[in-house]
Amino acid sequence: MTTTTEIARWRRAVLVPTLTKQCWGFMIGSSLFALGSAPWIGLWMGAANADICFFIGAWFFTTAGLIQLLLSGAVTVPVSYAPGTMVRAEWLAASTQFFGTLMFNVSTSAALTAHTLASQKHLVWSPDAGGSVAFLISGVFAIVAYTRVNTFWNPSDVGWWSSQINFIGCVAFGVSAVGAYITPGGATVDTVLANWGTFIGAVCFLVASLIVLPQWSSGDGRGAGPAQGLVSSSGK
Repeated sequence: MTTTTEIARWRRAVLVPTLTKQCWGFMIGSSLFALGSAPWIGLWMGAANADICFFIGAWFFTTAGLIQLLLSGAVTVPVSYAPGTMVRAEWLAASTQFFGTLMFNVSTSAALTAHTLASQKHLVWSPDAGGSVAFLISGVFAIVAYTRVNTFWNPSDVGWWSSQINFIGCVAFGVSAVGAYITPGGATVDTVLANWGTFIGAVCFLVASLIVLPQWSSGDGRGAGPAQGLVSSSGK
Protein backbone atom coordinates (compact mmCIF):
# COMPACT_ATOMS: atom_id res chain seq x y z
CA MET A 1 0.00 0.00 0.00
CA THR A 2 1.29 3.45 -0.91
CA THR A 3 1.96 5.54 2.18
CA THR A 4 1.43 9.27 2.59
CA THR A 5 5.20 9.72 2.73
CA GLU A 6 5.67 7.89 -0.56
CA ILE A 7 2.98 10.01 -2.23
CA ALA A 8 4.60 13.19 -0.94
CA ARG A 9 7.99 11.99 -2.19
CA TRP A 10 6.51 11.19 -5.62
CA ARG A 11 4.83 14.60 -5.86
CA ARG A 12 8.05 16.31 -4.87
CA ALA A 13 10.05 14.36 -7.45
CA VAL A 14 7.59 15.18 -10.25
CA LEU A 15 6.18 18.62 -9.41
CA VAL A 16 8.93 20.53 -7.59
CA PRO A 17 10.95 22.63 -10.09
CA THR A 18 14.70 21.99 -9.96
CA LEU A 19 17.74 22.96 -11.99
CA THR A 20 18.25 19.29 -12.87
CA LYS A 21 14.78 19.07 -14.45
CA GLN A 22 15.35 22.35 -16.27
CA CYS A 23 18.66 21.17 -17.72
CA TRP A 24 17.33 17.78 -18.80
CA GLY A 25 14.33 19.40 -20.47
CA PHE A 26 16.57 21.66 -22.52
CA MET A 27 19.01 18.85 -23.26
CA ILE A 28 16.32 16.47 -24.53
CA GLY A 29 14.73 19.24 -26.58
CA SER A 30 18.12 20.22 -28.01
CA SER A 31 18.86 16.63 -28.97
CA LEU A 32 15.55 16.36 -30.84
CA PHE A 33 16.16 19.62 -32.68
CA ALA A 34 19.70 18.58 -33.55
CA LEU A 35 18.36 15.26 -34.84
CA GLY A 36 15.76 16.94 -37.02
CA SER A 37 18.14 19.54 -38.46
CA ALA A 38 21.38 17.55 -38.87
CA PRO A 39 22.12 17.70 -42.63
CA TRP A 40 23.19 14.07 -42.86
CA ILE A 41 20.20 12.80 -40.86
CA GLY A 42 17.44 15.32 -41.58
CA LEU A 43 17.51 14.61 -45.30
CA TRP A 44 17.34 10.87 -44.66
CA MET A 45 14.39 11.05 -42.25
CA GLY A 46 12.39 13.48 -44.39
CA ALA A 47 10.66 16.77 -43.60
CA ALA A 48 7.62 15.16 -41.95
CA ASN A 49 9.66 13.20 -39.41
CA ALA A 50 11.90 16.21 -38.79
CA ASP A 51 8.83 18.32 -38.03
CA ILE A 52 7.71 15.69 -35.51
CA CYS A 53 11.11 15.94 -33.80
CA PHE A 54 10.75 19.72 -33.64
CA PHE A 55 7.19 19.46 -32.32
CA ILE A 56 8.13 17.10 -29.49
CA GLY A 57 11.32 19.00 -28.74
CA ALA A 58 9.43 22.28 -28.47
CA TRP A 59 7.27 20.88 -25.66
CA PHE A 60 10.36 19.81 -23.73
CA PHE A 61 11.66 23.35 -24.09
CA THR A 62 8.40 24.92 -22.97
CA THR A 63 8.38 22.71 -19.88
CA ALA A 64 12.02 23.52 -19.15
CA GLY A 65 11.37 27.21 -19.81
CA LEU A 66 8.50 27.21 -17.32
CA ILE A 67 10.71 25.54 -14.71
CA GLN A 68 13.38 28.13 -15.41
CA LEU A 69 10.88 30.96 -14.96
CA LEU A 70 9.71 29.49 -11.64
CA LEU A 71 13.32 29.23 -10.47
CA SER A 72 14.25 32.74 -11.60
CA GLY A 73 13.00 34.33 -8.39
CA ALA A 74 11.25 37.63 -7.74
CA VAL A 75 10.31 39.88 -10.63
CA THR A 76 11.72 43.05 -9.05
CA VAL A 77 14.36 44.04 -6.53
CA PRO A 78 14.50 47.22 -4.38
CA VAL A 79 16.94 49.92 -5.49
CA SER A 80 18.06 53.19 -3.89
CA TYR A 81 16.99 55.38 -6.82
CA ALA A 82 13.65 56.20 -8.45
CA PRO A 83 11.26 54.50 -8.94
CA GLY A 84 12.51 52.37 -6.02
CA THR A 85 12.37 48.97 -7.74
CA MET A 86 14.05 47.42 -10.75
CA VAL A 87 13.03 44.41 -12.81
CA ARG A 88 15.66 41.70 -12.39
CA ALA A 89 17.68 40.71 -15.47
CA GLU A 90 17.46 37.03 -14.55
CA TRP A 91 13.66 37.16 -14.50
CA LEU A 92 13.63 39.08 -17.80
CA ALA A 93 15.85 36.44 -19.39
CA ALA A 94 13.64 33.59 -18.18
CA SER A 95 10.36 35.29 -19.06
CA THR A 96 11.39 36.32 -22.58
CA GLN A 97 12.71 32.84 -23.24
CA PHE A 98 9.49 31.25 -21.97
CA PHE A 99 7.51 33.54 -24.28
CA GLY A 100 9.78 32.41 -27.11
CA THR A 101 9.10 28.75 -26.37
CA LEU A 102 5.36 29.42 -26.61
CA MET A 103 5.91 30.96 -30.03
CA PHE A 104 7.84 27.88 -31.07
CA ASN A 105 4.99 25.68 -29.92
CA VAL A 106 2.74 27.57 -32.34
CA SER A 107 5.33 27.29 -35.10
CA THR A 108 6.10 23.59 -34.69
CA SER A 109 2.43 22.67 -34.30
CA ALA A 110 1.46 24.60 -37.43
CA ALA A 111 4.30 23.00 -39.39
CA LEU A 112 2.61 19.62 -39.05
CA THR A 113 -0.51 20.78 -40.89
CA ALA A 114 0.48 23.91 -42.86
CA HIS A 115 0.09 23.17 -46.58
CA THR A 116 -0.54 26.62 -48.03
CA LEU A 117 1.88 29.50 -48.52
CA ALA A 118 -0.21 31.80 -46.31
CA SER A 119 -0.29 29.35 -43.41
CA GLN A 120 3.43 28.65 -43.71
CA LYS A 121 4.26 32.36 -43.54
CA HIS A 122 1.81 33.42 -40.82
CA LEU A 123 1.62 30.30 -38.65
CA VAL A 124 5.08 28.79 -39.11
CA TRP A 125 7.65 31.41 -40.02
CA SER A 126 6.16 34.45 -38.23
CA PRO A 127 5.95 32.90 -34.72
CA ASP A 128 9.31 31.23 -35.35
CA ALA A 129 10.86 34.61 -36.16
CA GLY A 130 9.17 36.19 -33.14
CA GLY A 131 10.48 33.43 -30.91
CA SER A 132 13.96 33.87 -32.36
CA VAL A 133 13.90 37.58 -31.46
CA ALA A 134 12.71 36.70 -27.95
CA PHE A 135 15.56 34.24 -27.57
CA LEU A 136 18.12 36.81 -28.72
CA ILE A 137 16.78 39.25 -26.13
CA SER A 138 16.83 36.56 -23.45
CA GLY A 139 20.44 35.72 -24.33
CA VAL A 140 21.46 39.35 -23.75
CA PHE A 141 19.59 39.48 -20.44
CA ALA A 142 21.27 36.22 -19.40
CA ILE A 143 24.70 37.78 -19.86
CA VAL A 144 23.57 40.92 -17.99
CA ALA A 145 22.26 38.73 -15.14
CA TYR A 146 25.58 36.90 -14.97
CA THR A 147 27.70 40.06 -14.97
CA ARG A 148 25.66 41.58 -12.13
CA VAL A 149 27.02 38.94 -9.76
CA ASN A 150 30.27 38.08 -11.55
CA THR A 151 32.79 39.74 -13.85
CA PHE A 152 32.15 40.09 -17.58
CA TRP A 153 35.27 38.04 -18.41
CA ASN A 154 35.46 34.94 -16.22
CA PRO A 155 36.44 31.86 -18.30
CA SER A 156 37.37 29.92 -15.17
CA ASP A 157 33.68 29.70 -14.21
CA VAL A 158 31.35 27.16 -15.81
CA GLY A 159 28.47 29.62 -15.54
CA TRP A 160 30.35 32.09 -17.73
CA TRP A 161 30.85 29.44 -20.41
CA SER A 162 27.18 28.48 -20.22
CA SER A 163 25.95 32.03 -20.75
CA GLN A 164 28.40 32.66 -23.61
CA ILE A 165 27.61 29.38 -25.40
CA ASN A 166 23.92 30.04 -24.86
CA PHE A 167 24.24 33.45 -26.55
CA ILE A 168 26.06 31.92 -29.52
CA GLY A 169 23.15 29.51 -29.84
CA CYS A 170 20.68 32.41 -29.80
CA VAL A 171 22.59 34.13 -32.60
CA ALA A 172 22.72 30.89 -34.61
CA PHE A 173 18.96 30.52 -34.39
CA GLY A 174 18.47 34.14 -35.34
CA VAL A 175 20.49 33.44 -38.48
CA SER A 176 18.46 30.28 -39.02
CA ALA A 177 15.21 32.28 -38.90
CA VAL A 178 16.55 34.64 -41.57
CA GLY A 179 17.49 31.71 -43.79
CA ALA A 180 14.03 30.19 -43.28
CA TYR A 181 12.17 33.26 -44.56
CA ILE A 182 9.54 32.31 -47.12
CA THR A 183 9.50 34.48 -50.25
CA PRO A 184 6.26 35.54 -52.00
CA GLY A 185 6.92 32.77 -54.48
CA GLY A 186 6.86 30.14 -51.72
CA ALA A 187 10.60 29.39 -51.67
CA THR A 188 12.84 29.38 -48.62
CA VAL A 189 15.62 31.98 -48.81
CA ASP A 190 18.40 29.56 -47.81
CA THR A 191 17.50 26.07 -46.60
CA VAL A 192 21.13 25.13 -45.95
CA LEU A 193 21.67 28.20 -43.77
CA ALA A 194 18.42 27.54 -41.90
CA ASN A 195 19.29 23.91 -41.18
CA TRP A 196 22.90 24.56 -40.20
CA GLY A 197 21.88 27.49 -37.98
CA THR A 198 19.35 25.28 -36.23
CA PHE A 199 21.84 22.42 -35.81
CA ILE A 200 24.64 24.64 -34.47
CA GLY A 201 22.23 26.38 -32.13
CA ALA A 202 20.89 23.05 -30.88
CA VAL A 203 24.38 21.83 -30.07
CA CYS A 204 25.17 25.11 -28.29
CA PHE A 205 22.06 24.90 -26.13
CA LEU A 206 22.73 21.25 -25.36
CA VAL A 207 26.24 22.05 -24.14
CA ALA A 208 25.09 25.18 -22.26
CA SER A 209 22.67 23.08 -20.21
CA LEU A 210 24.93 20.05 -19.85
CA ILE A 211 27.81 21.92 -18.25
CA VAL A 212 25.60 23.42 -15.51
CA LEU A 213 23.80 20.16 -14.78
CA PRO A 214 24.28 19.71 -11.01
CA GLN A 215 25.53 16.13 -11.47
CA TRP A 216 28.35 17.43 -13.71
CA SER A 217 28.98 20.94 -12.41
CA SER A 218 30.92 21.49 -9.18
CA GLY A 219 28.62 24.42 -8.34
CA ASP A 220 24.87 24.82 -8.14
CA GLY A 221 24.67 26.35 -11.61
CA ARG A 222 22.91 29.52 -10.47
CA GLY A 223 25.66 31.63 -11.98
CA ALA A 224 24.83 30.28 -15.42
CA GLY A 225 22.93 32.28 -17.94
CA PRO A 226 19.27 31.42 -17.35
CA ALA A 227 18.38 31.36 -21.00
CA GLN A 228 19.60 27.94 -22.00
CA GLY A 229 17.19 26.77 -24.64
CA LEU A 230 16.44 26.38 -28.27
CA VAL A 231 14.33 27.97 -30.92
CA SER A 232 12.19 26.11 -33.38
CA SER A 233 13.27 25.46 -36.91
CA SER A 234 10.08 23.89 -38.21
CA GLY A 235 9.31 24.84 -41.75
CA LYS A 236 12.94 25.74 -42.44
